[in-house]
Amino acid sequence: MERPEKGNLAQVKHVVLVLSGKGGVGKSTITTELALAFTHAGKKVGILDVDLCGPSIPRMLSVCKPEVHQCDAGWVPVFADADQRLALMSIGFLMEDSDEAVVWRGPKKTALIGQFVSDVAWGELDVLLVDTPPGTSDEHIAVLENLRKHRVDGAVLVTTPQAVSTGDVRREITFCKKTGIRILGIVENMSGCVPLDPQLTASLEQGQDFLQAFPESSTHSAISEIANTVLSSLEA
Repeated sequence: MERPEKGNLAQVKHVVLVLSGKGGVGKSTITTELALAFTHAGKKVGILDVDLCGPSIPRMLSVCKPEVHQCDAGWVPVFADADQRLALMSIGFLMEDSDEAVVWRGPKKTALIGQFVSDVAWGELDVLLVDTPPGTSDEHIAVLENLRKHRVDGAVLVTTPQAVSTGDVRREITFCKKTGIRILGIVENMSGCVPLDPQLTASLEQGQDFLQAFPESSTHSAISEIANTVLSSLEA
């Protein structure tokens, strides 16, 4: 059996992809809230934002204009908290103007994702969440190719109750089966599974930790339960 390549992912225990079949279903919201829930559970977490044309993670965590530094091991991730338990990397940190459009062909996207996977010095992490673009595109293939020497533990699929979204998530399931990715769970956002809460939307707009600010919310309970389920699956 081929042994996993070491490199900058050597101290990352688990890698989880967050996928959605279409845009606007709350994929990045779920990524952000899962990461925060994991940190509240005492875990060290990273988010790799490979949604190159729509990087929203920096804004959701209110870290829009940091400097990305270099060290001997590569790029130093940006930390979203003072305790340095939530590390981030996104193309949003590398652009002078956050409103600038990313108009790149596939090879350039593939090259940057390769750099993100190999050159970011994550250090010790319990979980690395990879926030992907909607659908199945060059970015998804690039992520899997660059992670082929490192075990991907599984994927969380995000959808909404609408028929068009559930149809798209079936294609994501097919993608996971074809690429050998274990499905850790399917999150139906904006429904009874994860209730639509205006306070969550406001918290993301303000870069506020929703889980800390609104512990009595039913959405808080739903997200916490999902996070616990994912962690249990990873640590089983």
